[in-house]
Amino acid sequence: MEAVDIAKNAVQILDKKKAVDISMIEITEKSILSDYFVIAGGTSSTHVKSLADELEYELEKLGVTPDHIEGRATGWILLDYGSVIFHIFTKESRDFYNLERLWADANMVDISSLLTE
Repeated sequence: MEAVDIAKNAVQILDKKKAVDISMIEITEKSILSDYFVIAGGTSSTHVKSLADELEYELEKLGVTPDHIEGRATGWILLDYGSVIFHIFTKESRDFYNLERLWADANMVDISSLLTE
């Protein structure tokens, strides 16, 4: 599965679980770390964990497994799938780290067609 397909599937998975303020950033030209970041918020630490668990479960059903997961006991869970890295935050952690500002020169992907209304 291509990186962009993993990222788009993940956006839909997170949206179905009521993640807030989902964004997708293409960093292919800016970094060798990965091709995409998908950033999402949860309404509580329990919601953040639930989003990460659901994402891991649903992507595994598609045959995609993480290389590494960090932060399960914090306000920021990072799921590293190699070509796509997922950042799931509580509101406080997301505001503090502000990854969108750090990667402002990268390409923000329009995901509006992937989200439910």
